[in-house]
Amino acid sequence: MSGVRSFFRSMTGRIFAMLALGMAAAAVFAAIVTSYIAERDFQRQWLEGAADQIEVYSVLLDNVPAEIRPKLFVSAGPGGIKLAPDAKAGQRDAALESVLAARGGVSAHAGIYHSALETCFSSEARASEELRKVWESKEVRQALELAWGTRSQPPRRTRSVPPQCRIVELRLSDGEVMKLSLGTIWGERERSPLFQPTGIVLLALAIVTLAYVVARFATRPLIRLSDAASELGQNLDRPPLPVHGPTELRQAAQAFNAMQKQLQDHLVERTRMLAAITHDLQTPLTRLRLRMERVDDPELRERLVTDLREMKALIDEGLELARSADTAEPRVRLDLDSLLESLVEDAVDAGSDASFVGGSRAVLSVRPLATRRLFSNLLENAVKYGGSALVSSERHGQSVVVRVRDHGPGLPPEMLERVFDPFVRVDRSRSRETGGAGLGLTIARMLADRNGATVQLSNHRDGGLEATVRWDQPA
Repeated sequence: MSGVRSFFRSMTGRIFAMLALGMAAAAVFAAIVTSYIAERDFQRQWLEGAADQIEVYSVLLDNVPAEIRPKLFVSAGPGGIKLAPDAKAGQRDAALESVLAARGGVSAHAGIYHSALETCFSSEARASEELRKVWESKEVRQALELAWGTRSQPPRRTRSVPPQCRIVELRLSDGEVMKLSLGTIWGERERSPLFQPTGIVLLALAIVTLAYVVARFATRPLIRLSDAASELGQNLDRPPLPVHGPTELRQAAQAFNAMQKQLQDHLVERTRMLAAITHDLQTPLTRLRLRMERVDDPELRERLVTDLREMKALIDEGLELARSADTAEPRVRLDLDSLLESLVEDAVDAGSDASFVGGSRAVLSVRPLATRRLFSNLLENAVKYGGSALVSSERHGQSVVVRVRDHGPGLPPEMLERVFDPFVRVDRSRSRETGGAGLGLTIARMLADRNGATVQLSNHRDGGLEATVRWDQPA
């Protein structure tokens, strides 16, 4: 269910839903309009057929002598017979009258009335009481309907007009008025396939497939642009986006590439500026150090040297921060456990209390120097401010996690995120005597971002501070 929700929250899902609903509504509307037109044409054709039948009888009666006319309607049948004396006329059929009026001729002014179905059988056939009872029986009525139509129950795939009987009142050319009854047989037409179950299923599949294909096609450039933006955060020197496709996509790709070039130029310029400042400061700092050595007051001389040392450390860390943003270093496959073990061994050789426990056996595609600086900073912070460092790496499904824990006092909860901001120091754990400008964790987070990882701090339940570096989908 969460996957479905996430799909419809995406641009692809929303375009898919809009296209599917829009095409479904359009298909239903088109089917209704088509069905209405087909029904109207069917009714028109059916009326034309009935009008043909009435016109034939009208011309026939008008063109034979008056004494012959009664003999034409002796036999029973649904075609055209003399009207029974007790026949009752029903509602006027204005539609059929309008068709006859448009044709002209003898039947142009005929009166057409609906009547009961049995009216279309001769009075002789219904004269006797016994035959009348037989006629009114259910079996005869069903047999009559079957005889008049091709089927008593037309299949559901057809649209049918059942047998009907009409009373026709004609005024012939010689002034004689004749009434006769005319019956029509079943009228049938095939229903639209869109209203059949198979047609509905096929239409729904076609709409869903087309909507999904169009949605994927429409959002593919956006997905490519989103992926490029995410990759740009980790690798500023990534290849530029290819410029192709519609005008809007080409313009977006060109703007993205221009932005990437500007960021690259800005970063290079910033790094050069900081490097130049650091280089130019080395000479005056050296002169200051030499002059401080000539100060006679030992206490004053020591304070001045300490301030000078802190100034140099601040400059060095600022330059390190600028260099950490440089993404020119290529990625290589690196054994994470080997790197961590070597860093811990170097710390132990330097006299620090550090150990490495557990291993993930993960081989990651990272920038080796940036990764080394990342864990060096975390390891040095743990040793400097917590007295010891316990390093471990482990794998959780697709994630790789490295933990660096110390046994110091930890941090207040409100400071766990703030210490990643530049120049933020925690007085009780980072005094001037221990050095540091408040850039170590800032550099660590930046280096982690460049390697596709995240860094978080938390207070361990057994005491001390724990830094966690996580790769959720390691390359």
